[in-house]
Amino acid sequence: TFPANFGSQAIHGLVRDEAWTVESSGDSAASMSCTLGADRWPWEASFRYGIDLEPGSLTLVLEAEAGDRPMPLSMGWHPWFRRLGATALTVDSDQVLELDDDLIPTGNRLPVDDVTDLRTGPALGERLLDHVYVSARPPAVITWPDLTMAVGWSGPAETLVVHTPPAGFCVEPQTAWPNAPALAQSGTEGTGLITAESGKPITVTTAWTW
Repeated sequence: TFPANFGSQAIHGLVRDEAWTVESSGDSAASMSCTLGADRWPWEASFRYGIDLEPGSLTLVLEAEAGDRPMPLSMGWHPWFRRLGATALTVDSDQVLELDDDLIPTGNRLPVDDVTDLRTGPALGERLLDHVYVSARPPAVITWPDLTMAVGWSGPAETLVVHTPPAGFCVEPQTAWPNAPALAQSGTEGTGLITAESGKPITVTTAWTW
């Protein structure tokens, strides 16, 4: 059991709270690493993170490798963006996960409806989304009044969480559904949960272009 950090829930993973060691850095690129141990996680694991900023693009590469024992793994990003004017969002997915009253996925898939269907790039308007899009195909496209940005992803990532509170919004590429360990244990298929093994690093990438 992990300590709750959002009401009764433990959210947003573990490595965001870890101290990272900068391995290299320059004007437009950096790489760093961190480890997880038994003090916070039942398995040992190591992580490497690469950041590359170029004119018109940002590429983020996250690599994970288990220690001596195989372990369950999910990776992803949680970027926030400003919600300005007639902001629009395109997400190429026709299904979202059913959520319970605490916004935890039940494992059931639902077809998108008039509010959650983002395939044609509608304006966010007053939509208040906190939804998990499954089998999402990259890129997601954000359109502001003065800029269009494509959020791409590659590797074992087919899940996209979209959160649209009034002041901002999130477009979150992930390798697995929220609550994937519990759902997979109960027999739900397609959660995206990965089994990481020693000597077999797993890499996921997100690239933003504008």
